Amino acid sequence: MSTVLFVVTAARHWTLSDGTAHPTGYWAEELLTPYRLLTEAGHTIVFATPGGVVPVADEGSLSGEDADELRAALSSIPGLHAPLRLDEVELSAYAGVFYPGGHGPMEDLSHDPVSADLLTRALDDGLPLALVCHGLAALVPAVREDGTNAAAGRRVAAFTDAEETQGGLADRAPWLLESTLRARGVVVEAAEPWADHVVVDGNLVTGQNPQSSGSVARALIERLP
Repeated sequence: MSTVLFVVTAARHWTLSDGTAHPTGYWAEELLTPYRLLTEAGHTIVFATPGGVVPVADEGSLSGEDADELRAALSSIPGLHAPLRLDEVELSAYAGVFYPGGHGPMEDLSHDPVSADLLTRALDDGLPLALVCHGLAALVPAVREDGTNAAAGRRVAAFTDAEETQGGLADRAPWLLESTLRARGVVVEAAEPWADHVVVDGNLVTGQNPQSSGSVARALIERLP
């Protein structure tokens, strides 16, 4: 079985256009569901964050009747609370890479040069690379020496502007993920809001929203040795 790197946001908030620090982190379902599916398939997960900061789940993803169960499940994940520093990761040690979402990546991974280099190398080396929802914000700074985005021309699913609008933050967002990816030459294939929607383009596997988390993980599993 394989070892898969989970690159998780270290952000605690997303700075909105009015300067408000909107509390956030990673989205629980987008980390927990893929983690469960991958480990049940026999794969090992290693976590890394910018600076090795312990990641936090967005409180909005821990609401509802199963909130206590989600918290307990996340607290029991080995390594999640002692992640590697992203700048210490040796990409060659992993058979695949996965980026969960939540609004956190919009704050930190959207401009992190270490993550950007890792993504570019994964794309170029044909390493299975999966991202879901706002995790695709990590593609924004992945720019080659000629100024083009490393994912330009590639087909993806990502959290849509319509979903951001329905979620209530679009009017205060400093930028929108779908529009920004399109502006950088990435081909965003959008489905109806909140649909389970996955796009596979070679080694690149992407999902539109939390509802797509399981499907993204299954597609990644199919591509792991």
